[in-house]
Amino acid sequence: MNLRITLATTRRILTQLRHDHRTVGLLVGVPTVLMVLLRYVIEQPAIFDRLGPLLLGVFPFVVMFIVTSVGTLRERTGGTLERLMTMPLGKLDLLLGYALAFGLLAVVQVAVAATISMIWLGLDLAGPVGMLLLVAVLNALLGMALGLFASAFARTEFQAVQFMPAFILPQVLLCGLFVPREQMAPVLEQISVVLPLTYAVDAMVELTRTAEVTGTLARDMSVVAGCTLLALVLGAATLRRRTP
Repeated sequence: MNLRITLATTRRILTQLRHDHRTVGLLVGVPTVLMVLLRYVIEQPAIFDRLGPLLLGVFPFVVMFIVTSVGTLRERTGGTLERLMTMPLGKLDLLLGYALAFGLLAVVQVAVAATISMIWLGLDLAGPVGMLLLVAVLNALLGMALGLFASAFARTEFQAVQFMPAFILPQVLLCGLFVPREQMAPVLEQISVVLPLTYAVDAMVELTRTAEVTGTLARDMSVVAGCTLLALVLGAATLRRRTP
């Protein structure tokens, strides 16, 4: 791993995104708009206080998956990644560069959505605000890492979007967001145990219950971070160096 090359990759991605105003608007604006919509759909503040933190983690996860999978596929099909892999550039340098670039965007994305939710929409959180931001950013990074990995299996941008039902919707349905996992059929509950979004939502639930940083919260955050690293490693395995 070469820090200079990694940072150069990060700078290249951020420069490209700076000129892509629609993508930046999607990344930063969509989770915030969805939180505003949720607040005015749910008139009871108590229900919003319960669901709001959970969706603050789910919305960035979904948006980052879509944007990252499509953006990475564009570079794969356009030959950018192939040209980069002919240079003395390590796979880890490349993927960590992507992770840092989208990670910085995730911080902005989550900070904007959380600030508006708590100041304008009146979201009341039992746990520390800093931990909410940290967990939400981890969730966004998880979506980014899965998007990088999923892009290896698509041939067109349309196919990349179609991977969302395969990678995202089962996790959303089984993570406990709609129905407590213990009330699911036993086989579905067992499947939910191996899905990373389950632990992301569990961490958000823990933040709505207590103001303390509990062992359960630390465990859930560790699992999300571990799954993010695993997805990056798997993504690196899909890259092929064309020339020595």
